[in-house]
Amino acid sequence: MNVCFLMYPWDEIDPDNDSSLALIKECSKRGHGVAICTPSNLTIRDSVTSAFCTVIGRMDKVPTSLKSFYNKAKLRVEMLPLAGFDVIFFRANPPLDPIMLNFLDSVKDDVFLMNSLQGLREANNKLYTAAFGDAHSNIIPNTHVSKNKKYLIDRIKESKSEKMIIKPLNGFGGSGVILIEKSAMNNITSLLDFYINRDKENSNYVILQDYIEGADKGDIRILMLNGQPIGAMKRVPGQDDHRSNVSAGGTVQRHSLTKEEKDLCKQIGPKLVKDGLYFVGIDVIGGKLVEVNVMSPGGITYINKVYKSKRKVEERVIDFLESKVLDKLQAFDRRSRLRKTVDEA
Repeated sequence: MNVCFLMYPWDEIDPDNDSSLALIKECSKRGHGVAICTPSNLTIRDSVTSAFCTVIGRMDKVPTSLKSFYNKAKLRVEMLPLAGFDVIFFRANPPLDPIMLNFLDSVKDDVFLMNSLQGLREANNKLYTAAFGDAHSNIIPNTHVSKNKKYLIDRIKESKSEKMIIKPLNGFGGSGVILIEKSAMNNITSLLDFYINRDKENSNYVILQDYIEGADKGDIRILMLNGQPIGAMKRVPGQDDHRSNVSAGGTVQRHSLTKEEKDLCKQIGPKLVKDGLYFVGIDVIGGKLVEVNVMSPGGITYINKVYKSKRKVEERVIDFLESKVLDKLQAFDRRSRLRKTVDEA
């Protein structure tokens, strides 16, 4: 099969720990055609949606290590029609580019998308977690989203907790996540001013969330494939930072899912599949869902390292892609045979 990874540029890849690189390497190892392109490289020529792709040359023997694979890869740039690929695998960093999705609307029926365009539109920001909570559910922490500074300040004042979390709606990798305390109310007011008005042309939404006890000890990143957990790790904050993200200095540890975490996965898995969100990273603290990453969930290489399992996470992901492409090809072949029967009648 041929796979196009719609992601960040090749020279921005971390050759030691990049999850996208692990997936690309696994495709190359199996002999699949692989190309990458960035959202800014999408184009239309003669009414055909294409992209200026960086094509990764096939290797007789794929190196064992990620870094060696990255350094030995032979690259060339070609403009290729996206409908000619079997799979488009989204790995771009947030925020989501809506123009990119408009380009891809024209090929969504021709290729398998990991994840679906509609799913990405609905779930690309931190508001998506609210879809899993209602009056009868205790799956998410108490959350407020607003541009109204007074409203947010009132929610802080009425909170029973002395601590809360503030973060921008479109942040990722732990960027902009701040732990606040009621005792520093003057600082909170100026902080809200900064978050809401940091873009001079448009005001920005802010998320205010109850602090979950135990968050200082880390969070759990769970990778979900087709609605099922396929790997997990505990992310522990660094000594001088409350954030658990590895990109923010956190470290990782082995983690076996608790019954509460397994139940959470069972509860949200069907909706993820229904929304066409086949490969997702969820963050859990104290049994509560705090974030869903649908664009470029990371953690593959770290989970592989702490578990040292023979069957690596990326192998399971590419197995799933191969099965989806085979289903699509078999369905096309069956329809072609049936249409031929009708045409010849």
